[in-house]
Amino acid sequence: MKTLLKKCVAFSLLGASLISNSLQAQDNPIVIGHAIDLSGPNSSLGRDYVAGITTYFDSLNRSGGINGRRVKYLVRDDQGSPQQSVKAVNELLEKDKAEYLLGGVGAGVTDAVVNSPRFTQSNITLFAPLVGSAKNYGNRVLFWRPTPEQEMQYIFSYFDKLGIKQVGIALQNNNINHDMYQYVVSEVKRRNMVLSGVAKISDTPADMTREATALAKATPNIVITVADTVATGLFLKEFRKHAPRTFVAGMSTINLDTLAEIAGPTSLEWTVFSQVVPNPQGKKSVIQIDHSNMMKKFRDEDISSLTFEGFMVAKTLGKAIQMSKSGRDGLQTIASQRTPIDLGGVILTPAENSFHLSSYVDVALFRKGGGLLF
Repeated sequence: MKTLLKKCVAFSLLGASLISNSLQAQDNPIVIGHAIDLSGPNSSLGRDYVAGITTYFDSLNRSGGINGRRVKYLVRDDQGSPQQSVKAVNELLEKDKAEYLLGGVGAGVTDAVVNSPRFTQSNITLFAPLVGSAKNYGNRVLFWRPTPEQEMQYIFSYFDKLGIKQVGIALQNNNINHDMYQYVVSEVKRRNMVLSGVAKISDTPADMTREATALAKATPNIVITVADTVATGLFLKEFRKHAPRTFVAGMSTINLDTLAEIAGPTSLEWTVFSQVVPNPQGKKSVIQIDHSNMMKKFRDEDISSLTFEGFMVAKTLGKAIQMSKSGRDGLQTIASQRTPIDLGGVILTPAENSFHLSSYVDVALFRKGGGLLF
């Protein structure tokens, strides 16, 4: 009888301990903060990106979280404003005690956050901003996506194989685009191509018409845009009046929905965009299938390259946190190990002396009538 009583007491204590540990895990979540554009000029990019991230963390929490701790993913809308982004990040760090921070859309908000006093004082690495800038932030920013130079190299290689030699550039002339413009010019020379001309994108309609018309008359085989979404759309709208079947190529940070609104859907024909993830509709890898299934289960909305990128970014961060020994060094650990990271058929291969985890690049063409063809 005494033995039976001892066993009952032991089981009761064990059960109480398990319940206590479970409650403690719930009360001690891993707080991940994210300031990103959800209602501003790049809101469609931000919303898709967040949808993919949220979906992965929802599925992760459903299966027990990370090391017994659930993920608390907090998103703040910075409206694409650098000032709002800094304010949101300050709140996430001060009020919400975020342990990890995900980055927003564009170099402007990234610069503002990285240079803000509160972020500078923190020991946190900004992870996976959607930035098409060639700027290097050192170990304060860890990019998930490849460098913009890698994207541009792939675009050049793709059209080089087609024998295209006449290249035009549509340039939004500002400090952010200066380095990439110089890179494109040097790449044209290196590949023995010919620079047909440069159209400087202006907010003035008359200037934009003149620049686009002049570049069309120079008859390039392809025009590479070094510009943001709005500037690319304004150029494309004018350029297509004179060159409806000239290839125009842009990078993966171009907001295709906004581009179609500005330039018109028919202007998207003969346009090509670099992509930093495989076809989100594909079924060739485990993570493609998981992403599709989990989006249907938790979101019930359309999938895109950005939802897929967000899903993989969240999975990468989850792996980094799992590897963390002190609670906040997971990203530094995953960046410094320089070994392949398998996300389920998509392999990240961090390069030496690089703050970019992925080197995957592909291109997608717009079909007639809309939709990307990978």
